[in-house]
Amino acid sequence: MGDIIVIEDLVKMFDGKTAVDHLDLRIREGELFGFLGPNGAGKTTTVRCVATLTNFDSGTITVDGYNLRRNPVEAKSRMGVIQQQVSLDKDLTIRENMISHAMYHMMGKAERDARIRELSDLFGLEEYLDKPVDSLSGGWKKRAAIVCAMLHSPRVLFLDEPTSGLDINARRLLWDVVRKLHADGTTIVLTTHYIEEAEALCDRVGIIDHGRIIALDTPQRLCEGVGSVAVEYLEGGKTQYRYFGTREDANAFASTIDTGVDVTIRKTNLEDVFVELTGKSVGGGK
Repeated sequence: MGDIIVIEDLVKMFDGKTAVDHLDLRIREGELFGFLGPNGAGKTTTVRCVATLTNFDSGTITVDGYNLRRNPVEAKSRMGVIQQQVSLDKDLTIRENMISHAMYHMMGKAERDARIRELSDLFGLEEYLDKPVDSLSGGWKKRAAIVCAMLHSPRVLFLDEPTSGLDINARRLLWDVVRKLHADGTTIVLTTHYIEEAEALCDRVGIIDHGRIIALDTPQRLCEGVGSVAVEYLEGGKTQYRYFGTREDANAFASTIDTGVDVTIRKTNLEDVFVELTGKSVGGGK
């Protein structure tokens, strides 16, 4: 499949500071792509630029063949967006929010009602349709927001920190929703600072820091680039990390560590990759 999103030399400034720094990226049709990085790294700003939620200073963005500057309406009609804060109207029921969204996209009544039935059934929302927004938990609000965003059958869905603030059970349930959409062929762009989320869901991950993509590949290959197996141990009062290509090499190194020192041998994860590349944790600490 071809590239459905093409970003070339994207720059976005805020108050003289560079939030997105000459970023280049191609996202394939049908891909579940993840931006991973700490708060302030530029991942949300990049998504907001592509989703037409904020202007950008220079560069070119094309979505499904439409240039955002020349054909913003056509490009936007190909997209659905879920922001960090659920943007449902709290004064309306879930059904009324869906109808409002459908009217925004000029969907006919028959098409709208059929789509509401289809998506509500798919995501288990039937019993909540006529309930006010504020009567739902955070996880169900996110599901309802995703259904609203999918009503007009967008080719690309943007999910900005979709599970932020949810408990682990609600997070896993929302993962199932994302997997269903991906299986149906929707291109999904996900921003997250949850390591396990990126590893569990994404076909490819772009690790972003200071507005630049500093690494880009599948989660497995990114980890293999550091070393598939990590040895974690305490030295000088500080946790140390060493990475190896095989479990045997990791075991051999661990055997050289002084007796009595706690040693953990585990699979390398994306946080290890990020720390090795930037010297920071994904949470933003040193």
